Amino acid sequence: MNRVLDLAILGLLMDRDHHGYEIRAQLRDRLGLWSNVSFGSIYPALARLEREGFVEAVAAEVKLASLSTGSLSGERATLRALRPAPALGRKGRKVYRITDRGREQFALLISDPATLDDSKSFSLRMALARYLTPSLRVGLLEQRRANLAQRLFEMRQQAKTDDLDGYARSVMEHGAKAVELEISWVDDLLASERNNQQPLAREAN
Repeated sequence: MNRVLDLAILGLLMDRDHHGYEIRAQLRDRLGLWSNVSFGSIYPALARLEREGFVEAVAAEVKLASLSTGSLSGERATLRALRPAPALGRKGRKVYRITDRGREQFALLISDPATLDDSKSFSLRMALARYLTPSLRVGLLEQRRANLAQRLFEMRQQAKTDDLDGYARSVMEHGAKAVELEISWVDDLLASERNNQQPLAREAN
């Protein structure tokens, strides 16, 4: 769980700085993961990543336009607001930024096949696939397809040997169709990746 959560957090921070509340919302709404993820999981993970030097707390950016009032007193308030302050965001929330070490760690995590067969890990890697090289994207998809094909084979073998009633068999068939649908989706992605790589191969020659 830690490695997948670390990958998700670092992947979000590759785009821009975030505070913990934003990270939780992005995990749920943008990446479609961990709909029930809690701050009790996110903040300890952020604290650990900060200790390890993969993220750092930074001062929130302040936009002059939003602070300017058109008056002398307002401009003085703006200048005071721009003075160095603790690394806190809106309402005292810590704002986090990925470090160079964090970028290196992210590159290692996203290309690590250790938990590839886990559907949540695969979905997360695909959501962040723009950070992978074309060859790594193809490798990710090929391995996922092989895992799915093996799972489909096992499900069909089990359906032949198990003494199932109509309801249980219907559930198993539904599961098999879901795997077939994902295989079709992966095949489409693979075809697209390979088509995109062909012009690059011709240019290299």
